Amino acid sequence: MTTQVIVLNGGSSSGKSGIARCLQAELPTPWLAAAIDTFVDSLPASLRSAGEGIEFAADGGVAIGEEFRRLETAWREGVAATVRAGAKVIIDDVFLGGPASQEPWRKALTGLNVLWVGVHCEGAVAEAREIVRGDRPRGMAAAQAEKVHRGVSYDVEVDTTHMESLACARTIKLHVT
Repeated sequence: MTTQVIVLNGGSSSGKSGIARCLQAELPTPWLAAAIDTFVDSLPASLRSAGEGIEFAADGGVAIGEEFRRLETAWREGVAATVRAGAKVIIDDVFLGGPASQEPWRKALTGLNVLWVGVHCEGAVAEAREIVRGDRPRGMAAAQAEKVHRGVSYDVEVDTTHMESLACARTIKLHVT
């Protein structure tokens, strides 16, 4: 069966977005990108604070509320429906809850051919990228670097600590059927 979905999981500033763009350029057919950051950016301002939405603490911590979870479930189902309608999709996500965060994607993507990819990056390197980006609370990248991978199962893993996005994409491409 042909790969229909590529799920990239890694911490903040690990290089997932760059890998997704490189995959779009390297794969022979068109692939859409669906990123958790885009979903978060689509939320109304009322859900970007403590309570029901998502909140980013000054130390890089992330708090998730029930309304965020409800909308995130709808977003996942929408991405899966897009794939079922005939598009191939690269998902860029951060499994803050490890395997508990992977499970909802497994459920939404049931019956589809999925390639699960772990995008690793040493905390200090991700933290340096975070500083350069300037759009994340300091400490988020270091806090997430290892946490998002604990207990998560993958088909392929790449490490952007010393490997460029294009090289990682080409490694992943070898596993796309």
